[in-house]
Amino acid sequence: MKQILNHLFEHKTFSRAEAKEILTNIALGKYNIAQMSAFMVVYCMRSITVDELAGFRDAMLELCLKADLGTDEVIDLCGTGGDGKDTFNISTLASFVMAGAGYKVAKHGNYGVSSGCGSSNVMEYLGYNFTSNMDQIKRDIEEAGICFLHAPLFHPAMKTVAPIRKDLGVKTFFNMLGPMVNPAQPKYQLVGVFSLELARLYAYLYQKSNKQYTILHALEGYDELSLTCDFKTFTNSGEHIRHIADLGFEKINPDTIKGGSTVQQSAQIFKNVLNAEATTEQTNVVLCNAALAIQTIHPEKSFADCYAEAEESLLSKSALKSFKNMLG
Repeated sequence: MKQILNHLFEHKTFSRAEAKEILTNIALGKYNIAQMSAFMVVYCMRSITVDELAGFRDAMLELCLKADLGTDEVIDLCGTGGDGKDTFNISTLASFVMAGAGYKVAKHGNYGVSSGCGSSNVMEYLGYNFTSNMDQIKRDIEEAGICFLHAPLFHPAMKTVAPIRKDLGVKTFFNMLGPMVNPAQPKYQLVGVFSLELARLYAYLYQKSNKQYTILHALEGYDELSLTCDFKTFTNSGEHIRHIADLGFEKINPDTIKGGSTVQQSAQIFKNVLNAEATTEQTNVVLCNAALAIQTIHPEKSFADCYAEAEESLLSKSALKSFKNMLG
């Protein structure tokens, strides 16, 4: 690792194969905590290259416990996190809206590292028991339309570095990897990223995949469609700036989509949204993200039609039913 760190300190980069080998060795616990911390911190201070990101992704996917759902006709709505905006659990809620609308969702999630409450924190608090048992996961997707894949159960590398990430408390390249390494390898993905630079890296890698995707970055720095500002998307059909006004919405105050300062408060917002008792801003932002996910699967549909589908799922309590069915 000393050699690797010196290589980085000299502002040199790694090839895809080198990056894969390094991350494999991290996952296998071949380095000590100080060395792994230093390695992660370097990437907080300089940009990651396409080859490095691809190599890290390759290692994670090779090492992970595969989640074979029997089909890849599923979607994941997943943000990188690390945007520092501390919003409530928008993509997780949008995932249940999708399930309620009849789509199959393989939601990849983890505990919050750079935010107070990640998707796993809120799901655990609300009573969901994480599992890597594929019979249970398949049952969830059949009965609820959605399964939850808790990253540490599927990724040994994440388990190794979880305490370090928690102690560092800042975004690392593991945030960048999260959406790319869903163990179900879904065909469809709505991916929110925290920077335009990372959106471009993602777009480059996703262009070379067989996925149908929307990579999303809100221009004020959000890793989701926040309705606080216009946003940029990278899809199979190219790069677009999308305007909130064109979707039929006015820009909202960022404070209206803040998450709770505790897991309990975040969970209350979660329940309010599913019970159709949330604020207009909270509801709209969830529905807009779900609509964009539906449009990812059906690019021929208008955003308005996709939004109507999402709204029907929420107001008819189908999204709530999916959530309850998943809890069992």
